[in-house]
Amino acid sequence: MKSPPTPAAPEFSRRVELARLGALEAVYKIAAEPAERQALARRFDLLALDRLEAEVRLRRTSRELVEVSGELGAELAQACVVTLEPVRSSVQEPFTLLYGPAGSAEEVLMDLDSEIIEPFDGSAIDIGEAVAQQLALALDPYPRAEGASLPGSAGPAGSEGEEPAEG
Repeated sequence: MKSPPTPAAPEFSRRVELARLGALEAVYKIAAEPAERQALARRFDLLALDRLEAEVRLRRTSRELVEVSGELGAELAQACVVTLEPVRSSVQEPFTLLYGPAGSAEEVLMDLDSEIIEPFDGSAIDIGEAVAQQLALALDPYPRAEGASLPGSAGPAGSEGEEPAEG
């Protein structure tokens, strides 16, 4: 009988042991190394990930809950969905996540928004993986090179393929 496959280790792992987290906010500045950026580029189907860094703040909101907030910055290239040419972009994205012990997937009211509690193993939070996941959410799902348009659709100026309006 085969055992289930073990999950692959995150490409950009920066574990923070919760035993080190006191009552005050802790701030971590993290940056992905070249090999980590290459692995993340493969994971997210990027042509290049030239920079990924973040300032991450952790603070306890209760005995069991930890708020992880910060801002990530990245320089990357994606393939144009029309021409496959590289589309370069910069990402500056603030984020806030709430972590609790595994099995506490209830929703809590925070800042008038309903927050899903992200599970952690009870001893540590991987802030590198959290930043990687936030980068994935910030990526343009349909990057287009300047001037690229699909055949038969309106071009970038809105003139190509349009029929004159009848009055």
